[in-house]
Amino acid sequence: MKLKYISILGLVTVMGCTKLDQKLNDSFTTGAQNADVNSLLNAAYNSMNGLMHAQDQLFSLQETTTDEALIPTRGGDWDDNGVWRVLHAHTWNVIHAQFKSVYNGLGGLQSAALTVLAANPSAGQRAEALFLRSLSQFYLLDLYGQVPYREINAYNSLEPAPVMTPAQAVDTLVNTLTAIIPQLSAANKPYKASPDAARFLLMKVLLNKGAFLNKQTPTFDNADMQQVVALGTAIQGGGYSLTPNYFDNFGPTNATTAKESILSWPNSGAATNNGINSGGVNARWMMTLHYNSWDKNNTFGSAGWNGFTTVADFYNTFGTTDSRKGGVAYTGVTDSSGLKPGLVVGQQMNEAGVAIKDRQGNPLSFTPDVNLVEIDKGRLEVAGIRVVKYPPDYKAYSGGNQRNQLQIFRYGDVLLMMAEAKLRQTNADMGAALVYVNELRAARGATPLATITLVNANNVYDPTTLLAERGRELYFESWRRQDLIRFGVFLKQWALKAADADPQRNLLFPIAPDELLANPNLKQNPGYAE
Repeated sequence: MKLKYISILGLVTVMGCTKLDQKLNDSFTTGAQNADVNSLLNAAYNSMNGLMHAQDQLFSLQETTTDEALIPTRGGDWDDNGVWRVLHAHTWNVIHAQFKSVYNGLGGLQSAALTVLAANPSAGQRAEALFLRSLSQFYLLDLYGQVPYREINAYNSLEPAPVMTPAQAVDTLVNTLTAIIPQLSAANKPYKASPDAARFLLMKVLLNKGAFLNKQTPTFDNADMQQVVALGTAIQGGGYSLTPNYFDNFGPTNATTAKESILSWPNSGAATNNGINSGGVNARWMMTLHYNSWDKNNTFGSAGWNGFTTVADFYNTFGTTDSRKGGVAYTGVTDSSGLKPGLVVGQQMNEAGVAIKDRQGNPLSFTPDVNLVEIDKGRLEVAGIRVVKYPPDYKAYSGGNQRNQLQIFRYGDVLLMMAEAKLRQTNADMGAALVYVNELRAARGATPLATITLVNANNVYDPTTLLAERGRELYFESWRRQDLIRFGVFLKQWALKAADADPQRNLLFPIAPDELLANPNLKQNPGYAE
């Protein structure tokens, strides 16, 4: 069946709704009522594919704008007219292809979800579509601070879409997610919207509510924090556990070995894809590994793109025994290429224990120090610690059928959100927070913490803070920008970024000028000239 969606976010703007249409059992006779609703729903899920997988979509906006990720220009490599450098340095302007692409991609997701809602779905299908619409609205609120929407019975309107304020969007998200939890099937997890996926997203909304309403000075409501803990407790009853080997959460066998998957993207290793397309996760290792990191057929140049790195300050927050740092042999990977997943630094060896060289014949030894622009020929290819969160699938290395499931929502994050909520309650409970944090650290081989605070505003790398623990557990999982804003340090100075001069400008991304022209209900975000 050929599917056609009206899109998106301008004159033909995003499809969604406010809490005005929260009667979840309503039916509608307009639109695609004769369509195969399952096909429409699968198409809505599939509209997430590029947004979640590609290195220049949600991942880039949430990671390369932070202290965790850096894409240095290496001679002529990775210059791309500076689009990567400006993200880390916070010097972007209103015209940036990634901002516009993500904005439109989120609009496409919301549009596809609304098409399902207008097609007379069953109660379960409707709940799944509302979850997908909520996911789109959550990211629009987080990244752009404005949420275009449509009422369901106006899903194909050509008029400029109304736009929700942050307060309206938060109310809509809370009401919708609360209502659909009992309507979603637990059998959907982890590849479709389940009750626990809705609970997880609701935890995120409540935890970030104060930052959504005022990104400069977030506040945290005690009742919201209590609800975060209650939702997390409900998820704990869902049969999850911390995966004994941290990297099994992300490796080629994670469809069966990962015990933490709440919402994942199914690939060829899944027992069933439930009609969702396989998504290539290979960008997660290609974007960071050197060209020669794996010499499959004695032909250099196919192993990676030699781009993404992290900074030494972030690397140094890990303890010596913390398994999340990596550097330990991983079956199926190290014996195939010599690579040891995690934060990769130092001389690289192949599977036979022979030292690998770069393309100039120098030792391929990744250095902790890195610059935004590398000009020293001897350092061009080796500067920067590489991040390999997903152990490569060498049976499908560079195609689109890797067996690794992309992790979107994960149980380890649940424990950290509960710990944060305990610390943010009116009567902060550090003891309870430490129970959650140290349960996680024990599973990761890290020594327990005796004390913990939320954040050290003068040092984002203070290893005894919850912010640092979130970084160690969730690095390169597309949460860091949101975390830094919620903890009040996104505009601070960090490695290779000066403190932001404008107290508002970079807390939200700009709306592209043509989107403002297309939809007069949108307003340019603070700090950007229209």
